Amino acid sequence: MCSDQTAITPVARKLPGIPEPAVFGGLLCLLLVMTATPAMAAGKQFAFTDVVAKAQKLASGPWHKSGKVPGFLGKLSYSRYEKIQLKPKQWLWSGNRSRFQVGPISPGYLYAHTVRLHVVDRSGVHDVTYDKNAFSYPSRQLRHKIPADLGYAGFQISYPFGKGRANRQSFLVFLGATYFRGLSRGEVFGASARGIAVDTSLPSGEQFPRFTQYWLVRPDRKARAMKLYALMQGRSLTGAYRFIIYPGSPTRVRVKAVLFTRHKIKLLGIAPLTSMFLYGSNTPRPADNWRVQVHDSGGLLVHNGTGEWLWRPLLNPQHLQTYYFDARNPKGFGLLQRETRFSMYQSLAARYDERPSLWVQPDSKWGKGHVVLVEIPSHSNNNDNIDAFWGPDSPVGKGQRLSFGYTLTFGRPDIPGEPMGHAASTRIGIVSKTHRANPPKGAYHINVDFAGGRLKGLSPNAQVMGVVSAQNGGKVLEHYVQYIPPLHQWRLDIVARPGAPDKALRLRAFLKTGKRTLTETWSYQLPPDNGIRKAGK
Repeated sequence: MCSDQTAITPVARKLPGIPEPAVFGGLLCLLLVMTATPAMAAGKQFAFTDVVAKAQKLASGPWHKSGKVPGFLGKLSYSRYEKIQLKPKQWLWSGNRSRFQVGPISPGYLYAHTVRLHVVDRSGVHDVTYDKNAFSYPSRQLRHKIPADLGYAGFQISYPFGKGRANRQSFLVFLGATYFRGLSRGEVFGASARGIAVDTSLPSGEQFPRFTQYWLVRPDRKARAMKLYALMQGRSLTGAYRFIIYPGSPTRVRVKAVLFTRHKIKLLGIAPLTSMFLYGSNTPRPADNWRVQVHDSGGLLVHNGTGEWLWRPLLNPQHLQTYYFDARNPKGFGLLQRETRFSMYQSLAARYDERPSLWVQPDSKWGKGHVVLVEIPSHSNNNDNIDAFWGPDSPVGKGQRLSFGYTLTFGRPDIPGEPMGHAASTRIGIVSKTHRANPPKGAYHINVDFAGGRLKGLSPNAQVMGVVSAQNGGKVLEHYVQYIPPLHQWRLDIVARPGAPDKALRLRAFLKTGKRTLTETWSYQLPPDNGIRKAGK
């Protein structure tokens, strides 16, 4: 992950959580110490409006960098950082057997900034005091170097997804800039959400505001929802956030954000999602990697304001690519991991088949804008190289107050509730003499398999047709639809070629019967330097 303080030219970022295979392997327990004196009088209940007031006040002053940890911690390797383990059975609120328990996380490795933690209860607001003795370390030498007032890098929240201690699971982690990762029952950490995105993919470089303070509202012992607030600070804006968290199958997080801009922002990203896509069924497999596919998310789904459902399979491009999908008053968007069969990944350590999908559903009308997809070249599965967010049509001016609300859902790929048939897989190859005597020059053969939704219950002999179009000067040479009995799916075969060798091939397609649309719209853009033609030679 890039520095959360420096504007940079976009590159693939390190994952905001611990890399595979062990996500927070030993960081599961903590001795937590709170100051005995409340930081606020008991008679006044701390509320979200207090955080909003703090953000507004900060926006009127200069931006200051803060919370940097000693340099030796940032130089720790992953293996040494992983050995900074929290001591067992000392989670916050574990004494009264609360369903929710919280464990702060030590700085180190990629996480070189600290945050301030507070607890809000009936008696007021309490600071959570850092205690280096809450951790065990890989060596005495490292322990002695840790400052007594270091602070925490973030925290994780656990919840029992079943009866008994064995079913308690860390399901939500706030760690690094404004990143947070979540999952539902039976899943492992994968794609991330962020509080905000600023100028992502622009030549001027992306900014990374940070959550600098959190207020954890203590839930009742048997509560099934938890609330917390966060204060965000950055060069161009400040913000106040409220998160209401509902763990389960799926896990839902209701987000309320109030933002104050210090400077003009060219591209503001609301409800940003971040993921990893190294390769999949629609791309060549690297010769040095045996796994069938490697990705946390397989595609972007957009439910735009007109009611259309649009699916865009992800790519790992040779050069940075940014795409804008029209989404005035979007009804939802998200990064989905649709392929959930282990056989399609074959990675027992990573379990990409158990990575969660993420779905954003706005609480109100957001106005004119686009869902933006950014694909960044990457050669490692430890890098986040996919960004998706909603952005307004126009830049946001200085001195603005903005408010957005949405529900973020972590769970299985059906969390959007889409009624249409969906694109289950996309496969692409070149048309060569292996397939036909006189292959059209520069053409690609594409298979798109559709399943579910309105396709369910159709007779294999139903008159299903494909509607395929090409843009950017491209040409659809042929296409047809056939039912695939072993898969119980409908396959759309397409042969198409770009307008020129140096142009991208842009296609859109869906299935229908008569005048009735059966599926979402499959949208694809294949860059000219995609590697498929080279791999096919």
